[in-house]
Amino acid sequence: MVRPASVPRGPLAPVDVPAGLRGAATRLRRLVSTVAGASPARAALSAFALVTVLFTALLSLPAATQSGRVTPFHDALFVATSAVSVTGLTTVNTAEHWSLLGQAIILVAIQVGGLGILSMAALLSLAVSKRLGVRSKLITQEGMTTGRIGEVGSLLRVVVLTSLTLEGLLALVLVPRFMVHTGSLWEGLWNGVFYAVSSFNNAGFVLHVDGLESFMGDPWIIWTIMVGVFAGALGFPVVMVLMQQRWHYSRWNLHTKLTVNTTLALLVGGAVLIGIFEWNNAQTLGQFGPAGRIQYALFTSVMPRSGGFAVFDMNAQSPETLLLTDALMFAGGGSASTAGGIKVSTIAVMFLAIVAEARGDREVTAHGRTIVPESLRVAIAVLALGATLVLVGTMALVAIADESLQRPLFEVLSAFGTCGLTTGLSEELPPSGKYVLAALMFSGRVGTITFASALALRQRRNLFRYPEERPIIG
Repeated sequence: MVRPASVPRGPLAPVDVPAGLRGAATRLRRLVSTVAGASPARAALSAFALVTVLFTALLSLPAATQSGRVTPFHDALFVATSAVSVTGLTTVNTAEHWSLLGQAIILVAIQVGGLGILSMAALLSLAVSKRLGVRSKLITQEGMTTGRIGEVGSLLRVVVLTSLTLEGLLALVLVPRFMVHTGSLWEGLWNGVFYAVSSFNNAGFVLHVDGLESFMGDPWIIWTIMVGVFAGALGFPVVMVLMQQRWHYSRWNLHTKLTVNTTLALLVGGAVLIGIFEWNNAQTLGQFGPAGRIQYALFTSVMPRSGGFAVFDMNAQSPETLLLTDALMFAGGGSASTAGGIKVSTIAVMFLAIVAEARGDREVTAHGRTIVPESLRVAIAVLALGATLVLVGTMALVAIADESLQRPLFEVLSAFGTCGLTTGLSEELPPSGKYVLAALMFSGRVGTITFASALALRQRRNLFRYPEERPIIG
């Protein structure tokens, strides 16, 4: 009896990949590794640029519009940049121009942009901690609360799960309310999910022609969106500390204390001033009773710090309110958050430095901790960079739009702070003006994070010191 030859059970033979394709893949992998390894900030910048180009192409599809026509390139680029940078500025009405597919593309862009921003901030912070010495590693880990979350995978998993969980909780509250308003299960579900994602990511995109004005009488919707914007603007390091330590203030790290305290100070101070400026304005707060005026003073104070939702026409507000809104948009939210601006921690560090200088203290301290000089230098650099971008952008927009200072400055600060509030100028601008705002949205979103991280990554040891000399300042 002849037995059949046994079939060898070794490992499967490798697939024959053409040498040219294999070589191209190897070169691409090396290029990505080189760029990411040499400059994580540059890698993050490139990633956001590629994502923006992708969503620009998707929004240019005829199926993305209700009319079935191709959206002009400058409008598609503007809206894609606004969605990926979670800004909320738009040159076309989201409810009237985009089809359901187009709105879904915008929603995905917001989610990708929001998660990408949080992940980018986490990865850059991790990259910084790996490049610094042991002492600086400990400081960075404490500031990012990554003491027991050391690996990239675990860190990103925490960011993504936390974001999706909070968005889900917001949707659970919003969906039933929108079902009541629309009378439709699917429309209520779509509106609730869209506004939950848009609010937590501080995007400010709306699905209704008149924005949130139709829902001014529904406190469930108004307060839920406010809470979503507030939580998204805190930043995931702060959210992690609050989840772990609850309200045990003494256990919070310095970054959490500075962020929460400064955020509350800006929120309450802004609401009080807005209440004073707009209390008797019949087009804004004056149309409500005392309780409604307080509620919408808080709402109007929360939204400039990157939320972007509005219940009033910005042009109906007093000049002093617009100026206050400019300041709040420039301030922005917390570090490693979906908010823009120069960040509240930057403001806190600069304020503490001014107080220390006024008192004659040699060191900047807060809550029993000494703030390292490197943090102060980065804060100064971020502030200077932000002010420079706003100055250049405002001059360009004033020249292009042929407008007085107020409206162009407002739009520039809204773009740089990735806020989304508008006086209507964005829709009126020629293509060149829209490109300027798109560049500001992009640089405002990734610029301060990547710039600060790049400064931290460029630390080097000097083997000598020059003689000290004091220049005359002030």
